[in-house]
Amino acid sequence: MCSTVSLGKISVHQKCMSSNTRAEVTLAPKQSRGMRVFPELSKQGVLLADLRIQEIVKRQSPIHNLVMRQHLVCRKPQFHPLFLQEAYERCRTICAEYAKSFYLGTLLMTEERQKAIWAIYVWCRRTDELVDGPNADHMSCEVLERWEERLHDIFDGRPYDMLDAALTDTVFNFPLDIKPFRDMIEGMRMDIKKCRYENFEELHLYCYYVAGTVGLMSVPVMGISPEALIPAQSVYDGALYLGIGNQLTNILRDVGEDAMRGRVYLPQDELAQFGLSDKDVFSRNVSDRWREFMKEQITRARFYFKLAEEAASQLDKNSRWPVWSALMLYREILDAIEDNDYDNLTKRAYVGRTKKLLMLPLAYTRSLSPPTTTMQIFQ
Repeated sequence: MCSTVSLGKISVHQKCMSSNTRAEVTLAPKQSRGMRVFPELSKQGVLLADLRIQEIVKRQSPIHNLVMRQHLVCRKPQFHPLFLQEAYERCRTICAEYAKSFYLGTLLMTEERQKAIWAIYVWCRRTDELVDGPNADHMSCEVLERWEERLHDIFDGRPYDMLDAALTDTVFNFPLDIKPFRDMIEGMRMDIKKCRYENFEELHLYCYYVAGTVGLMSVPVMGISPEALIPAQSVYDGALYLGIGNQLTNILRDVGEDAMRGRVYLPQDELAQFGLSDKDVFSRNVSDRWREFMKEQITRARFYFKLAEEAASQLDKNSRWPVWSALMLYREILDAIEDNDYDNLTKRAYVGRTKKLLMLPLAYTRSLSPPTTTMQIFQ
């Protein structure tokens, strides 16, 4: 299971509590006796420093971009305007078809940013489909090696096809570093080599590779507001958290479908803490233990979304709507799992079209709010 669309060093080291109704997130600096605290699992995430995120932020900074632009100007390929127009139009069509809510949110962005986000989305989707698409049975490490070589060609101004050309043009227009793209391919390698994750640290790393990287790709295109109240590094951290929260939600939504393919993306040690195992997953046994286990998993996903909120409000005002749309949509998926009485083994939680449409104006309203800081919550 892969995903393509995380907003540093909070890495879920704070504790969360679960309520009796929804698994709402409560940040608690102190542990109170008698209260049920989220298990120690939340401390197992990979530290962002180990992912070398700071290097990416530096290379995608405006100052570094000015230096690189002087170097790249002589290397930028000269595509015919009509060719580029068709390339971006194809990207737009794919985004509109497969990510409708997100696509509508991009319509407020400037034309240049719109096209760049569509191009990034399409590359991510194509990468994801290598493992999850109709030709996934033919996937191998060799195929991913060739796909990574093709990625380097894109960044070097030698696209293979029209969709690649859109990303090549984007790379020369925005300060995009290649590392997040390479890391996403590494996530695909994990998917063809692993079908179990021993602990949350392993799963956290996987979520970074296949989804957190999208946040790193997107921030330079979406832009940070001149009124931002937090450093650029914190905005990138928030983008990572959103992606990781999205991927954790995908995992919880697709437990039953993944089990049919022999895959279990739930940390093995956490299953054991609740007296569960793969056997419960494959037998589709929605027991009370399973429900309690799911409540804690949902709490953690919501925790990541909570961490992402601050950074979402720091983006350029015309770029916030698609981010808030994604954040609110994925929260609704978690609600749907709860509404199904935590049965994600025989049912697939989904958000209906009407609810999605009703959510868009709410997301738009949130996007209009000026940048705010909530760091005192984490102190």
